[in-house]
Amino acid sequence: MAEGIPLNDEDRIPWLCALHDILRREDSSKQNAILACSALKKMYRRILVSGTSAIESNQPEQPGEKAALKILFVHVDGPIDVIAARLEKRRGHFMPPELLKSQFDTLEPPSAPENFITVSLEKSLPEIVLEIERAVFQGEAFLE
Repeated sequence: MAEGIPLNDEDRIPWLCALHDILRREDSSKQNAILACSALKKMYRRILVSGTSAIESNQPEQPGEKAALKILFVHVDGPIDVIAARLEKRRGHFMPPELLKSQFDTLEPPSAPENFITVSLEKSLPEIVLEIERAVFQGEAFLE
């Protein structure tokens, strides 16, 4: 990406599997975790939830398989021009603004039955954080 070349599935899948392993380790230790990741496709989010089994099979969990992780995805949504303006202000970030269109082209917004909320990036940062906190704390009762 730093060279202006968008990542493809082949680039992303090993990284997503590694992230799943980290999340699995945190879950096994009874730790909560927050992961910032542009899981743009439904398949990418399935990998974060289920690991390599999401790649190997579209079948439901088999007996003996590790249960899927309980993840709340936060889809931060906004117009491309607003995001582009924010990218232009970043300094020293690995993703050049020229790749933004490729990100939008790849994006498959979350949908049911995925566990997600959508927040508008046109809100203030405190409003966004509050909305996410509400969703996390309201969902805690049914996630355990």
